[in-house]
Amino acid sequence: MSGRVGDLSPKQAETLCEFRGRIQDILPVLPAQHDHYLLRWLRARNFNVQKSEAMIRKHVDFRRQMKVDTIITDWKPPTVIEKYVSGGMCGYDREGSPIWYDVIGPLDPKGLLLSATKQDFLRSKVRHSEMLRLECHRQSQKLGKNIESITLVYDCEGLGLKHVWKPAIETYGEVLTMFEDNYPEGLKQVFLIKAPRMFPMAYNLIKHFLCEETRRKINVLGSDWREVLRAHIDPEQLPVVYGGTLTDPDGDPRCRTMINYGGTVPKSYYLRECVKVQYDNSVTISRGSNFQLEYDVTAANSLLRWQFASDGADIGFGVYRRTNEGGRQKPAEMLQVLPSDRYNAHLVPEEGGLTCSEPGVYVLCFDNSYSILQSKKVSYNVELLPPGDEQLQLP
Repeated sequence: MSGRVGDLSPKQAETLCEFRGRIQDILPVLPAQHDHYLLRWLRARNFNVQKSEAMIRKHVDFRRQMKVDTIITDWKPPTVIEKYVSGGMCGYDREGSPIWYDVIGPLDPKGLLLSATKQDFLRSKVRHSEMLRLECHRQSQKLGKNIESITLVYDCEGLGLKHVWKPAIETYGEVLTMFEDNYPEGLKQVFLIKAPRMFPMAYNLIKHFLCEETRRKINVLGSDWREVLRAHIDPEQLPVVYGGTLTDPDGDPRCRTMINYGGTVPKSYYLRECVKVQYDNSVTISRGSNFQLEYDVTAANSLLRWQFASDGADIGFGVYRRTNEGGRQKPAEMLQVLPSDRYNAHLVPEEGGLTCSEPGVYVLCFDNSYSILQSKKVSYNVELLPPGDEQLQLP
């Protein structure tokens, strides 16, 4: 049985009755009290009534702490978020569910995190979630049937290294966790379009924030994505840029009055010079010497990414690949992958990454050989990420 109204086993119906009885004290403060809504929490915890009760009670605390009931009317996101966080609701699928578009390419994660607080990002996503919940309610009344979930179109064109920047992934993970914990069964299906080769790697970084049921709803589309979207969305409800016939009143095929396409955040919005980073490692590099970190890359297209800061003065940094299988090599004896340069990492922490196009031993070299007087302390994080989830390789 699906665990939905009209398709409950006797045991599920009994569990629903017990669940409603156990949460009588909080029912009045929930956004809905009908069976459709309560069953979402039970399905999210496989009809374990104790776990479902704990989940929904935690949600009530969340609503109170985040002032969710008034977040649409009483809270306005900072201007930088309204202007530069891409995405928006536009149209309905063939079953009447609202469609939300996430447009990844133009997003400037670093600029946004330098210009607003993480709490503001989370609150803005709660606000979006509440707007979509209310739209589902309006559609339910309009169509005379239960609409409780949305269709998500995830436009990955332009996905790059800037989007897998560690602080950005951590923030996105918090948003996904918030959605999973507080809007169960709120997602009907995800259509992921225009995914570049690095998408499976990026997905590996965020998949552990998603429950197994959510992962099953992700459809990675190939070159026929327009046809697939039209099969699920009437062309009149689909923007021209995504293969439909819908435009703004002024004829804009991208429907910019409904979908924000973001962009690079001007530095005039910056509130801070850098995002605070906690480092896992540190080393003191003597004057006139260098420090090497070796990583054995066994799979082509793995990603090496790093963050580092130095104390007191600048530090040299470059990436090389070993040319023999013996012991340590000097930088000049190795193949240069990222030219060594001096970074003012004592002023602003440095971060970066590269896709390792072929296997081999890659060497990250912190260079203090040019300093004849001063040792340097360097704090750093380095990650080696595999190419991606085999189950989500691109079509």
